[in-house]
Amino acid sequence: MAQAGALEIRNLNKHYTVNGTPLNVLENINLSIHPGEFVTIVGASGCGKSTLLRLVIGLDNEYTGDILLDERRIRDTGLDRGIVFQEHRLFPWLTVKKNIETGLLNNTRFSPEEKENSVREHIALVGLGEFESAYPHQLSGGMSQRVAIARALVNRPEVLLLDEPFGALDAFTRHFLQDELLRISSEEGITMVLVTHDIEEAIYLADRVVVMQPRPGRIKRVVDIDLPRPRPRNADAFVRYKDDLLADFATGDRPEDILAGALEQPA
Repeated sequence: MAQAGALEIRNLNKHYTVNGTPLNVLENINLSIHPGEFVTIVGASGCGKSTLLRLVIGLDNEYTGDILLDERRIRDTGLDRGIVFQEHRLFPWLTVKKNIETGLLNNTRFSPEEKENSVREHIALVGLGEFESAYPHQLSGGMSQRVAIARALVNRPEVLLLDEPFGALDAFTRHFLQDELLRISSEEGITMVLVTHDIEEAIYLADRVVVMQPRPGRIKRVVDIDLPRPRPRNADAFVRYKDDLLADFATGDRPEDILAGALEQPA
């Protein structure tokens, strides 16, 4: 089991330059995420959710402010953070096992035996023991995303980042994988941060929901989800949370994106 990391974002600002003009994408983002916490981030397209994840994973270091993992400033990608995207991005010429092994290519901390053990354990963790020799074209969309999750976890990171990982799946598969993600979160014990357009998904999974608003992207509020698990989606308390959060998008923040789970365009 990996150590759970504490993530601290302080006074974060990010801009791009478009046709010579600065475009503010993120403005004054402050957020503390506790070890082992499951946080979901919601907001309309263009509010900078995916940009924020890119900064946390270390794909972009052109920003002001601080992003800290266990009080260490994030400056680049690292094995202490894993990420899962909406597209599984598996290598079609590799088997399930070999795809998961690619997550360990830059890992010099594990011995060959530790690498083999970690791959085997994470294949079992995502329930694909009978498919380790299968190729991506032989898998369903949900199974492919489970491979992507295993690959992101195989280094035993402190934080797992998820950018709309279930957005392209049908409702039945999405609900099944949400439950699987909660199980994995419980078993692995690591910190999880998930970006989603789906308010119901955010409430179902999260300890806290971060609501962002666009132009420029900033945190509107953070909502504690005080519901025991499992969480029936039709329970009165669940519906109240949903109505409360949807009200944040009732004044022009494109609520159709929230409800439909549309893809976020790069900020």
